[in-house]
Amino acid sequence: MQTTVGKDIGIAKQLLESGELVAIPTETVYGLAANAFDARAVAKIFEVKNRPRFDPLILHAKSVDAIKEYVIEIPEWARKLSEAFMPGPMTIVLAKNEMIPDIVTSGLDTVGIRVPHHQLLLELLRQLDFPLAAPSANPFGYVSPTNSQHVYDQLNQKIPYILDGGVCSIGIESTIVGESDGKPVILRLGGTAVEDIWRVIGECDIEIHSTSNPINPGKLEHHYAPNHRLIFGTMDFEGYSPSEIGIISFQKEYPGIPREHQITLSPTGDLKEAAQKIFSAMRILDAMNLAVIFAEHFPDIGLGRAINDRLKRAAAVKSEA
Repeated sequence: MQTTVGKDIGIAKQLLESGELVAIPTETVYGLAANAFDARAVAKIFEVKNRPRFDPLILHAKSVDAIKEYVIEIPEWARKLSEAFMPGPMTIVLAKNEMIPDIVTSGLDTVGIRVPHHQLLLELLRQLDFPLAAPSANPFGYVSPTNSQHVYDQLNQKIPYILDGGVCSIGIESTIVGESDGKPVILRLGGTAVEDIWRVIGECDIEIHSTSNPINPGKLEHHYAPNHRLIFGTMDFEGYSPSEIGIISFQKEYPGIPREHQITLSPTGDLKEAAQKIFSAMRILDAMNLAVIFAEHFPDIGLGRAINDRLKRAAAVKSEA
């Protein structure tokens, strides 16, 4: 199967309606999409990504109103968040109804749903009679893709079509908010800042757990990782020659390390800019002949929280089977 890259919504629509997979652009990262109502099509996502079946998928809906069709009820906190942040990098986890196949939710009785803030994708969703189930469009556990070339480099000949919507404007996955004991709780840090959420629904708990059996997408301990070793938060280069080192920094450059081995995400100190570039930076350095990649600890505010979360997971040592 030769993978084609293009901007034709008609081709994407036809493939999705026939049970095929299509890589789709979003404002966060590129997704690998299937008809969420077609369990056989959704199963292809797990096969192509080599993704564990216990890791649930996020549903992408065409509008906030459409969410009502897929869930039992929308609590007040979820209504407020959807009104404030959708379309956008916000996923809410709600009790699903019988329309959603178990394979989408890994057998759970809840489903994560969001409305993406990407015009090309929204146009596609409006032409479909079903929502899209879509995790990131990359092999499981590797760095998420933020442009169509990233997807092509890893999934060529595995999927028929990549809908090219340009570079992702956010560049990091959506924030996930669910419910625990009747109260909202932040389950994954992402493109909507914690502080912004708190301004809408009041301060709530953050429960970010690393586990081999996650109840929400993107919560495995070792995730978003490059092939090279990544060291997070400790910029101690002892034991490595300068030519072996890659660096991901927020604003500064490190003397003695080749400039071409350093990626400064935002010289002006803009965390939104840094988040938009973090996955691309990992990919660029991963393609070099390096022994190790060092990544700074970013300010733990705003989107800096999500950047630190992704870097921490990328640096986690894989457990042996």
